Amino acid sequence: MMKRLLRIGFDLSLLSFIPILSWFLLGITVDKNLINIFTLTYPLQFIYYIIKSVFSTGANINKEKDNNDDAVMSGFIIGSVFSTIIFSIVILNIENYIRFMNMDITTYKTFAIYSVLNLYVCLEFAMILDKLYYEEKNELANKYSIVFNLLNFILLIGTSLITKNQVIISSTALLPLFLFTIYIIIKNSDKFTLKLDILKCIKYDSVELFNNIAFFMIFLFGLSNALEFGEKYALALTFVALITDTQWDTADAMVIAASIDISKNKFNYKIHRNNAYKFLGVLFLTSLAMFGILYNFYNLDFKITMIFFSFEIVNFMIYPIYRIKTCYLQLEWSAFKITSNKIVASILRMIMSLLKTPFCTGIGQVCSSVYQFITVSIIFKTNYKIDKTGIVIKKTTKDNA
Repeated sequence: MMKRLLRIGFDLSLLSFIPILSWFLLGITVDKNLINIFTLTYPLQFIYYIIKSVFSTGANINKEKDNNDDAVMSGFIIGSVFSTIIFSIVILNIENYIRFMNMDITTYKTFAIYSVLNLYVCLEFAMILDKLYYEEKNELANKYSIVFNLLNFILLIGTSLITKNQVIISSTALLPLFLFTIYIIIKNSDKFTLKLDILKCIKYDSVELFNNIAFFMIFLFGLSNALEFGEKYALALTFVALITDTQWDTADAMVIAASIDISKNKFNYKIHRNNAYKFLGVLFLTSLAMFGILYNFYNLDFKITMIFFSFEIVNFMIYPIYRIKTCYLQLEWSAFKITSNKIVASILRMIMSLLKTPFCTGIGQVCSSVYQFITVSIIFKTNYKIDKTGIVIKKTTKDNA
């Protein structure tokens, strides 16, 4: 199980780390301002996750739990149509979007379009990876992920060393990536009849769905609020985000691994919890390493930076317990109730993110995590017990007496 967790985590880390590194290097080779593209399009990442939640994760669970062999390919096709429409609308209105984010259109327009198109291609690729994970073809998914991300990185940065023309750089990087993704889609597609229960797909991953909807709103407005307090706070906030963003994306591997085993009735809580903490420990050490290596490259206020980083530490400590239990309760107890609880947590986070303090987003994140840790633990303990081997057993009326 740990081996599978590491493989999934490796794929997720590549999908997150390569774009971050790319913007760093583009800032050196082309224009130092381009690093801000990461911030500019950050809210759009959650549109990616919203579509993936319903039409990929939800569809794969629908196949496993309801024996709907057409669900995965149906979800992929419908999800692809949705993503094409939504990202096309964003591109057609890219100037309005950049203006809304209070950035310069002339400086950022070309690479903003590139970033949106890159998100679209990455979404199509990620949905195929999800299909392979649920089919337990982890080694094949890992190979595809390595090729995809190396292709993305080498073409983008390699072209930027040859020419500074942003249109040429973007086109040269995107076209081969798009063609490779088409090849992977064709190679791993199955014959199917268009048949998908959308409501069940929403239900099976409803926590993540509403979580990402909330994150879209939180980062669209909360970061704007935080950045009003000046450059030193903005720099510290951005620095901490850059050294932890990949780690949080990679941490989704523990959720994917848990949902696979739960849907296949092979779940062992103790094994998943212990592996999750080992895995998260490795991720936290990479954040510490990045902190030490990169800190001196920026003119950071140590106290402010450590306050932002302390919020991340608290979340790292409690995340595995409440997140794995949330996954189990959603699939085996009540998707509606556990999603409602997540909505309350998200509302709490949004409210806290509007506080007039530069630390509003960190405060909101910790308050949301602590709330979920407490409420999910109570719900889980009320309805289930864990035996000595780690198997989860539903409590009877006698157990609760």
